[in-house]
Amino acid sequence: MRVHEEAVVDQRLHELSTRLHGPNRLKTDLLTEARHALEDAVEAYREGGLPRAEAERRAVAEFGSDRQLVPEFQAELATGALRGLALRTLLISVPLIAAGDLTWQGSSWSGGPPPPQSYLLLSAGLDVIWVVVATLALAALLVGPLAARWGSPRLARSARLIGFGLTGSLLLGAVAGGALFGWSIGLWDAALTWPPMIIGMVVVSAAWFALARAARCWVLAERRLAA
Repeated sequence: MRVHEEAVVDQRLHELSTRLHGPNRLKTDLLTEARHALEDAVEAYREGGLPRAEAERRAVAEFGSDRQLVPEFQAELATGALRGLALRTLLISVPLIAAGDLTWQGSSWSGGPPPPQSYLLLSAGLDVIWVVVATLALAALLVGPLAARWGSPRLARSARLIGFGLTGSLLLGAVAGGALFGWSIGLWDAALTWPPMIIGMVVVSAAWFALARAARCWVLAERRLAA
């Protein structure tokens, strides 16, 4: 009969799982905690003398409906997704900012005529974007947990705005960085065969892929929370 109990619990958890979106590890942890709570409730009712079927029914009913559970679970998932995006942003942006100039050092074109003023302006603008990105990531790490801990609607709105600001800034940084790279190739053909530049392209592409996945996870988690 234990199989039957697990089937009932699994069905309820599967229904709940389909309503949630967020970081896989955190979602698994939340559902595992829910499973333990349901199984403990079933055992408690069984020890109280209820038949197994009635114990399962009461445990699932008292566990809560989707309307009661999903907002709380999804809010925690959205907070976790924003925290993951912010941490990944900091871990990636700081090394990229620090090592960005290394791809140019010692190149055959570094001692030639300076690039156009508009190129330098775009490069400086990209540096500003990364500073904004890092600042928003730090703000997300501060405000997100506070919003989750205190349950303040104002803090929750602030965390949401910071998250959208961070995502938008990352998108702007990707566009500006791609434009600057393409412009660099147009100005210096040798950049395509310069080993540090090639390594930089691979590393930056992998970094942006990781950031895009984290940003997508947060956007979908936040959208599910607002639904």
